[in-house]
Amino acid sequence: MIQEKYPKVFTWLFIGLIITFLTGYSLSLYPYAALRLNSGGTYIILAIIEIAIAIFFSTRLHKMSKLTAIICYIIYSFLTGITFGVIFLAFKLSSIMSIFLITSIVFLAFAVIGMTTKKDLSKMSMWLLMSLLAILVAGIVNIFVKSSMLDLIITIISTIVFIAYIIYDMKNAEYIIREVGEDKGAIYGAFQLYLDFINLFINLLKLLGKANDN
Repeated sequence: MIQEKYPKVFTWLFIGLIITFLTGYSLSLYPYAALRLNSGGTYIILAIIEIAIAIFFSTRLHKMSKLTAIICYIIYSFLTGITFGVIFLAFKLSSIMSIFLITSIVFLAFAVIGMTTKKDLSKMSMWLLMSLLAILVAGIVNIFVKSSMLDLIITIISTIVFIAYIIYDMKNAEYIIREVGEDKGAIYGAFQLYLDFINLFINLLKLLGKANDN
């Protein structure tokens, strides 16, 4: 049964999150390095590499080996961890831990819905994609407008969208495993859920997190 494959998905998800948060925390111990890696051209290069890995992962999944899938996932998790170095500098550690716990509870609650629902959620794909594009456009606009109210609205809507993505991607993991096999399917399913978790965490941190005094 497909449900028996979910432990592998969650195991890989946990591995990715551990890599990201340990990398972020470790880098935050060296503030100068964390700030340098997350500014200017270096940050842009890291972002481009992450996008390239995500595109390669999704478009070449059928043809790549299990080892290649693992490498893509681990490198992506590590690069995301580098960007998290700034988060550990900007927010109190206690706040980050609290938001991580809240994110985990919310994630698990909606992941269960995704695992147990019998409905066909394929129609959600286009709606979710359009929502992401709208959020992206609004975010670009707000770079110039610099509206705190618009930023709050974007964050709230983004939170809702990624909660919906958790349900969709959890259900979609079934189809991925059937299509490419248990090993690669579990890794890629975990990758999609990893993106949902990270984005939900960031949005909740923006809404509820407490900034460092220094």
